Amino acid sequence: MTTPPVSALRTRVEDVVRAVRKRSKRVPSVGIVLGSGLGGVADEIGQAVSIPFGELPGVPAATVPGHEGRLVLGRWAGVSVAVLRGRVHLYEGHSAQTAVLLVRALVALGARTIVLTNAAGGLRPVMEPGDVAVIVDHLNMTGHSPLVGPNDEKVGPRFPDMTDVWTPRLVEVAARAAAKAGIRLHRGVYAQMLGPSYETPAEVRALQAIGADLVGMSTAIEAIAARHAGARVAGLSCVTNLAAGLSGTPLGHAEVQQMADRAAKNMRVLLRAIVTEGSEETG
Repeated sequence: MTTPPVSALRTRVEDVVRAVRKRSKRVPSVGIVLGSGLGGVADEIGQAVSIPFGELPGVPAATVPGHEGRLVLGRWAGVSVAVLRGRVHLYEGHSAQTAVLLVRALVALGARTIVLTNAAGGLRPVMEPGDVAVIVDHLNMTGHSPLVGPNDEKVGPRFPDMTDVWTPRLVEVAARAAAKAGIRLHRGVYAQMLGPSYETPAEVRALQAIGADLVGMSTAIEAIAARHAGARVAGLSCVTNLAAGLSGTPLGHAEVQQMADRAAKNMRVLLRAIVTEGSEETG
């Protein structure tokens, strides 16, 4: 019986895993993607091994302010973790497959739970800058999918079910942690746009009409890739601004970063709860 050829997708992921294993033998229980404002979590990781994106095969260096572009392996909140300090975006000119390559690598390294964080625009009047939302579903509005092309059944199924892409149990973990800490927490549907321009007021109205509560330029395709690979997925959004047409303030990346920094303390509390509950080390 002949062994089926290794797909180009699996080859890319395995190349990254081999490069990481040369630097660290750690098998993470949880993989975390840190968006704007949360990079400081990586500074709290014990026994840390830090690898710049650019030193991993096929992974582009990060170019966006607030995204340092490092993979950090170690222990945080008593859990073995692999953390992406920043991410790769479609709007930087990369394919969807490249944009999710490191998320796929986190799963291949051993992470069975992936936690995605981001800075997002709020689409509902009840949301205020500085609030935190736990993602319960998403809309991929980019026109791109990381699953396009030949499928490798050893990575995941050709037609993966996305009914519970955002693991309901982890949503409830975040809700309980927020209630305990007195943190204002929303539950929301996140819409990923291609970017890099912010949405027009007309686009914001359209997103509201189809059920979106949050909007940003990342995350949804990462969730698709992680779920395709069989991982549990959780997501936290920092509401850094009201989307275009909902306030009189022009949108800018510097202001987004400032608000994300302000909300980082609350995000960290919820992230710790999800990491602890989502870890197979702690059940």
